[in-house]
Order: sequence, then C-alpha cells, then structure tokens
Amino acid sequence: MKQFARIIIVFCVVYVLGILVFALMTDSSDSLKTDTLKLNDIVQKVSENRDSLQNLDNLDFGVGFVVLDKDNRVIYTRLSKGESSEKLKDDAAGMTVEKAIKYRYPYRYLEDSEGRVSGVVVMLDSAEKSYSVLRRRIIVFLGLGGLIILAAAIGLGLYIRKNIIKPFKKMEDFAGKVAEGKLDEPLLMDENNMFGVFTESFDIMREELAASKERELELQRKEKELVASLSHDLKTPITGIKLTTELLKAKLDAEEAARETAKGEENANLIDGEFVGESAQKGNDVTAGEHRKSNSDISDKLDNIYKKADQIDVLVSDLFTSTLDDLGEFKVTCRDEESKVLSEIIEKNDDRKFISEEAVPRVLINIDSKRMNQVIGNIIVNSYKYAGTAIDVSYQLVDRYLEMNIRDHGPGVPEAELELITNKFYRGKGVEKSEKEGSGLGLYISRNLMQKMNGELICRNNEAGGLVITLMIPLS
Repeated sequence: MKQFARIIIVFCVVYVLGILVFALMTDSSDSLKTDTLKLNDIVQKVSENRDSLQNLDNLDFGVGFVVLDKDNRVIYTRLSKGESSEKLKDDAAGMTVEKAIKYRYPYRYLEDSEGRVSGVVVMLDSAEKSYSVLRRRIIVFLGLGGLIILAAAIGLGLYIRKNIIKPFKKMEDFAGKVAEGKLDEPLLMDENNMFGVFTESFDIMREELAASKERELELQRKEKELVASLSHDLKTPITGIKLTTELLKAKLDAEEAARETAKGEENANLIDGEFVGESAQKGNDVTAGEHRKSNSDISDKLDNIYKKADQIDVLVSDLFTSTLDDLGEFKVTCRDEESKVLSEIIEKNDDRKFISEEAVPRVLINIDSKRMNQVIGNIIVNSYKYAGTAIDVSYQLVDRYLEMNIRDHGPGVPEAELELITNKFYRGKGVEKSEKEGSGLGLYISRNLMQKMNGELICRNNEAGGLVITLMIPLS
C-alpha cells in the first residue's frame, strides 16, 4: 500500500507540472500584442473620421468594434464577418467601459486635438480574449480531470486495501502465527470478503493442525509415561539379578572355603598313621584343581553378569530421571546442608579410589543432597569410563557460590564439542567410534539437576590436559 501511495504522489506531481508547462507554453503575450496593434489601427481610423463615422463602413478592419462617446453611449457599431451571435450583438448594443473591463474586451480612449477624452473604442472579437477563454477552460478541464482521476485512484486504492490487501495481510499474519505454533487464535472472516473461501480453508487447516498437534503431544506424553513406567518396573528385576548374583558368588566362595577346610582336615587327621597311596593322593589333587578352575570360571561369569546388570541399572535410572524431567514431574527439594556432605558423596561414589580431594570450605550450601549425589556420581562414572585416570577435586568460594572443580587427566574433549556434551543423548564423536557403552544422558541430567538447584554445570578443558567439570553450588 505504501508503494501505491508513492505512485499516487508521483502522478500528482507529474500532472501538476504538466499543467504548469502547458500554461507557460500557451502564454497569450503574442495574441495580446496583435490585439494592441489592431486596436491602435482602429483608434487612428476613428480619429481621422471623427465627424463622419459612416465612412468606416467601407474599411476592412478584420474585427468588430464599438465607439462610445464621452458620456459612455454607443455612437457606432461595427461587426466583423462571422460575428452574428446574439450575445455579441447584445454586448455591442449595451457596451460601456465597465462592461468592456468586466468581459475583458480590449479598449482605448479617444482624445481630441486638445488632449481631452472624447470617447472610447472597444474591440469586440479579441483574439486574446477568445484564446484566453479557451486556454483557461482547458486548464480548468485538466485540473478537474486530474482531481477526478486522483479521486478515482484513491477510491480504487482504498477498495483494494480493504478487500484485497487487508485480507492478504490477515492471512500472512495468520500463517506467521501458525508457523510459531499459535493455533488457538481463529482467522476472522470479514463480511463480503472476496477471499472468504480461502479464509475459511485456512481456518479449517488451523483447526486440523491444532488437533494434530494435540494428538502428537498426547502420544508423546503417553510414550514418556510408558518409558517411565517401564524404567521403574525394570529396576526391580535388575536389582533382583544383582542381588542373586551377589548371593551366588557368596555361596560359591563359601563352598570353596569349606572344601579347602575339609581337605586340610583330611590331610591332617590320618587315622592311626594310615598311609595314603600315592595314586589316591594324586587323584584327590586333580579333583580339587578341577573344582577350583570350575569355580573360578563361574565366579568370573557372575562378576560379568553383575557388571552388566549394574550398567543396565545406571542406564535405566538415567532414562527414568530424564523421562520424569520431560513430564515435568521431576522434583528437587533444596535445603541447607553442611559442605562436608560433598566429601561424603565423593567417598560413596569413588569405588576405584581414584579421587584426590582438597579440604572443602566449611560453609552451608543449599542443595538437594540426593540429587547432588546423582550429579557427582554421573560425573565420576563418566570419568571412570572415558578417562580412567586419577581425579582431582578442588574448591573455592566465588561470590554466592561454592565452586567445585572435578578434573581428570584424560585426553579432554574437542573444543567444538564442549557446548554439546551436556545435550540430551549426545555422545562425542571419538566416544561413538569406541566400544564404550553409554546413553548420552549423564551430563544432560547433571546439568538439569544443577539448574533446578539454582546452580550451574560448566565443562572446559584444562590447559595441562584433561577435562574439568565445574559445579557452581549455591550457598545458603
């Protein structure tokens, strides 16, 4: 619409300039000069024939004229050929100086020999007057025509704006809202809208998209609820497998210990010095060796089963936590705790005794200790899995936070991936190529938990090597 307004303005400027150019080019100065010459010639002839104006009938002046006496009365009238209109005759009969001035007839005063005014000559058919009238009419016509065209253009523009531009603009805004996912606002249809069918179709599309989105969200919610339910249900049998494995291993160790004890007693308590044959002794040794080898194999398999069950347990726990977070049902309850709880959490999760910890400052921190255990546990497990080196833990107070730095001595993470490793299901390119198992949920869950506790988790590489995970823990 702005472009249309510019076009109208340009049209008006060009049109007005055109009228001005026309007015300048049709200036009547030449015709005025011609009328002056004719009028002077008539005045001269009238002066020469003052006493006998009838002699003028035999002369050809090419124009009509009227001679008035000094009392403003018509004393002679001469009409040129073609001047037969009633109006011109009436003007000539009732001509006065005032009428000549009013109707723009050229006139000139007559003077006697003493220089006194003795009358007036009024020229009737002025070329300048006719030309001026025609010129003025053309200019007025052009002006009125321009105004009519301008009014029509403005009317057309308003019509187009109301019936075409505005409906299109509404549909454009509607499409933008749909693209943003705002599907609750209907597309209103104006009365007599020529795009009514399209508008209705767009609104039907909005309703279908809204229904489709609602169905999709419902399916996603049900899917997440199913995953959460399965994750929760899987924890019980996994825990049972781990407990059964521990029980079988303990039973196997007990049987092996009992067998060793029985063998020792058998060798020590020979009845009445009875001699055991060499072949029998060898047979007993072979049998004992086979038992030990068999028990060792079984023990290794039980250990492997326990490790796999433990990996599945961690994965299921992370998946369960992530799903609860997506459903908005993951609760974090912060309260004031002594900072020494961090050392207790580290000791609890340091199964391999890789961690070297500095003294933690004695302050009160505002955390959910259960969730903080999950955060630190995930970080330590990741370090065990991907770095497999010693871990250094240091602390410092920064503003209203206790900064906890957990550093390993592994290869670190490529700079391009530092911002990505806390994303959901993201695993580094180097890790994906290795045979190390993982879900890409550990650091994602840890970061979310820190945010829910009003803290922050930051990943960076140490200049001397290794990855540093910094936890900004809020003080009480």
